[in-house]
Amino acid sequence: MADTPDTLPPLLGVPVPVKDLDPVAGVPITFGSRVFRDTTASFDSDMVAALRAAGTILLGKTNTPEFGSSCYTENTIAPPTRNPWDTALTPGGSSGGAAAAVAAGLAPAAQGSDGGGSIRIPAAACGLFGLKPTRGRISGAPAKPDLLGLSTAGPLTRTVLDAALLLDAMAISRPGDYFTAPPLPPGRTFADAARREPGTLRIGRYADTGELAVPVHPEVLAAYEEATRLLTALGHEVEEIPEPQDAHFGGTFGRDFAVVWAAMAAATPVEPEREPELGPLNRWLRERARATPVPDYIAACAALQRGVRSMVAATAPYDAVLTPTLALPPVPVGHFGEQGPEREFRLMTEFTPFTSVYNVSGQPSVSVPLHWSREGLPIGVMLSGRMGGEGTLLALSAQLEAARPWAHRVPPGL
Repeated sequence: MADTPDTLPPLLGVPVPVKDLDPVAGVPITFGSRVFRDTTASFDSDMVAALRAAGTILLGKTNTPEFGSSCYTENTIAPPTRNPWDTALTPGGSSGGAAAAVAAGLAPAAQGSDGGGSIRIPAAACGLFGLKPTRGRISGAPAKPDLLGLSTAGPLTRTVLDAALLLDAMAISRPGDYFTAPPLPPGRTFADAARREPGTLRIGRYADTGELAVPVHPEVLAAYEEATRLLTALGHEVEEIPEPQDAHFGGTFGRDFAVVWAAMAAATPVEPEREPELGPLNRWLRERARATPVPDYIAACAALQRGVRSMVAATAPYDAVLTPTLALPPVPVGHFGEQGPEREFRLMTEFTPFTSVYNVSGQPSVSVPLHWSREGLPIGVMLSGRMGGEGTLLALSAQLEAARPWAHRVPPGL
């Protein structure tokens, strides 16, 4: 019996590169590190297997900073990844290779991962749509531990519908996962959500960085205000809300998150004699982790969870929350490095003060490419939703895309 469109895999023949933090059987996996530059994966992650089953062509791996620990994509085993809109600039990170591939037209979509903004940051810098799903939506099985559930795989695409189709393929759960996202209603898909009207939504907004005290660039604020006007023109109710890191985390979010981020950097096993081969940032983070007493780590986790409970309760009346994605337009390659890891970490915070709170809360979050600067550089805005609320974000983002189409924009020279 011949196959029909209804019986063929949904993404048959679609090329989708995989970020070099996830194993693809028979393909090198370096984690962006000299320590693993000669390593070949012996198995597919379950997410990669799901992409294969959906019919995608896994045409290669995309560059990542070492262990995905930074918000830009430079490491010691490959040339720096550059932004297709201006090759003097970074595409962001840690899914910078994935975003650069899609923005440059090397692939129609890419798999990325996001533990502190690593899908949304490069989406904003490269003029793409990037989606961090709800915690537990995409399993890291069999090898990647859930830890606190900060990190999840997700799509980077040119269009909202493409992201929804990719999410439908990637959304899997496995026995032993610490977290499981609320399921979709029977018979519904994320693609269905991207094709429906969102209705009239109540949307909170903020652009303050609170105790982080990070200034926000005027072009970024212009994008944020432009998005607010568009949402209002589309009939949504938009109102100011308090900046959650201060309102719900007692002014200690930055300190507590730094403790957890250092612990995550220490989670990748490295033989002691090879630690000196790591980059300066990861050596510094891992040293901080080893110097942190277990009670201090537990206290940081507890403080973050208390903040999440308060934040989720306070934002429950809102269908979505609007913020900038980044505090700055895309910055030059080399902007973060060669100043010592402590200074580098601060510069990373000054670039990305809005993203990581939604990794801590586990809420779904997207970057939408609605604005271009006077210099012609993309500037994204971020919409974050309720737990399990990817459908609402996809419907709203598709409405914004229809009102202000962006997929026809391509970097100069392409």
